[in-house]
Amino acid sequence: MILVALFVLGCFLQTVQTARADADALAWTPASPFRDELRDLGVAALIRDDAEATALTSTDFGNVTVALAAAVLYPSCPADIAALLRASCARSFPFPVSARGRGHSVRGQAAAPDGVVVDMPSLGRLGGGSTASRLSVSVEGQYIDAGGEQLWVDVLHAALAHGLTPRSWTDYLHLTVGGTLSNAGSSGQAFRYGPQISNVQELDAITGLGEMVTCSKERNSDLFDAALGGLGQFGVITRARIPLVPAPTRARWVRLLYTGAAALTGDQEQLIDVERANALSGLMDYVEGTVLADKGLIGSWRPPSPSSSSFCSEPDAAARVAKLTEEAGGVLYCLEGALYYGGTAGGEPDVEKRLETLLRELRYERGFASAHGVSYVEFLDRVLDGELKLRAAGQWDVPHPWLNLFLPRSRVLDFAAGVFHGILRRGTTGAMGPVLVYPMNRNRWDGDMSAVFPEEEEVFYTVGILRSAVSDGDLARLVKQNDEILRFCEEARIRCAQYLSYYADQAGWEKKHFGPAKWARFVERKRKYDPKAILSRGQRIFTSPLA
Repeated sequence: MILVALFVLGCFLQTVQTARADADALAWTPASPFRDELRDLGVAALIRDDAEATALTSTDFGNVTVALAAAVLYPSCPADIAALLRASCARSFPFPVSARGRGHSVRGQAAAPDGVVVDMPSLGRLGGGSTASRLSVSVEGQYIDAGGEQLWVDVLHAALAHGLTPRSWTDYLHLTVGGTLSNAGSSGQAFRYGPQISNVQELDAITGLGEMVTCSKERNSDLFDAALGGLGQFGVITRARIPLVPAPTRARWVRLLYTGAAALTGDQEQLIDVERANALSGLMDYVEGTVLADKGLIGSWRPPSPSSSSFCSEPDAAARVAKLTEEAGGVLYCLEGALYYGGTAGGEPDVEKRLETLLRELRYERGFASAHGVSYVEFLDRVLDGELKLRAAGQWDVPHPWLNLFLPRSRVLDFAAGVFHGILRRGTTGAMGPVLVYPMNRNRWDGDMSAVFPEEEEVFYTVGILRSAVSDGDLARLVKQNDEILRFCEEARIRCAQYLSYYADQAGWEKKHFGPAKWARFVERKRKYDPKAILSRGQRIFTSPLA
């Protein structure tokens, strides 16, 4: 949820540039306000405060807000980050510190206004190692230890070298381990295995006090639960131990068109119902869905394989889809899924039987089905192709005013009627980007962790409205539309939780996001692990020390 955890059409701003390998080039300049403290701790040579360095961390993928840091730390090892945090903690007026991986936030959540941004990709690089040196697979223990700065795509390849794989993913793999675990990390596998935060055995985290702590469910469990989904408020994640399972080798990638939300969500809920047996439960290993309210997006953002024999590759496909869209009142839905096979996941005959059952039982529009085989890696890393196309078209670094919500199952059709068929249908010309909708099982999420999600019902839905502002005026209009969606939910009494959340002040977080009980626990943990509110002030949850 980013998701995302969550799937995206275009996923990143220009990432922070590779730190200079020669530490002498990262000289501290007299303008820096924290010079004396950092020199004494031995990290001054790893900090830059020049305009080039600070500008690269002043904005993010959202490209909506600008927050200029005073300096950037390029750590050679986790101890450098701990030293920086101790220096801040020792001051009468602590400076803010934020860890930045790939800058995938959308409203400046990884910023450190007038403070220090930690360039996480530098870990290991300045110490003479490489990013690969902070990935270690234990075949016997069935886990991988990954540095918090590591990309999930590198985690995947390191595990696959031993025939293993993590179970839970984000839709875009070029995100850091620490970044997604600080939010939740969710995609189409979460219905079965839970989000990425539910698939962690152990963490190394550096608290706001500068303490380096190893934690798990059995050891320092309070920090473990706080940091997972904790929005960077309790510690900088420098290592995560991720459990592994035998990896499949292939995926049958399926996309089916629907003309109504009720049919789509009904089928999705049967597919994710792994507790009670039905004809569809558990047949898919990945379940998501999209809302196609703009005919220009239909079939354009996830093109089928050239070898695919499906409606998408037929000569009259565009005309057929346009006619179906008109008949459906301007909105189509797409069920997207994958069936894994190969290795220990079963052979091709088995997957063909599962696919046959799906195509017989699901309530999609007959004649509008696409199914083709790709490698396991190709499926998991499928979004990269969209990124490359956007970069080539010059549409990568545009603003991304995204809105991600978790909705209770009982209100998803009300939301669809008011938003998908109402708000999003008014004035969307020029906007680009997918709108996702898919369900998850609540019992796969851990309520002791910091992530907020609807807990009242067995199933809740992820809705990701992931548009890009590509034309003049788009940004203001899309931000206004997001506000309209949130007002609609409030007026319709649809209790929703934001993912990749943004609130202007602490009151919004307390009243609209957490609620009284969760807020009290969140504050208690903050007081214990970061009492001076040094970490992640860009989230706007805590901007001054706690009493």
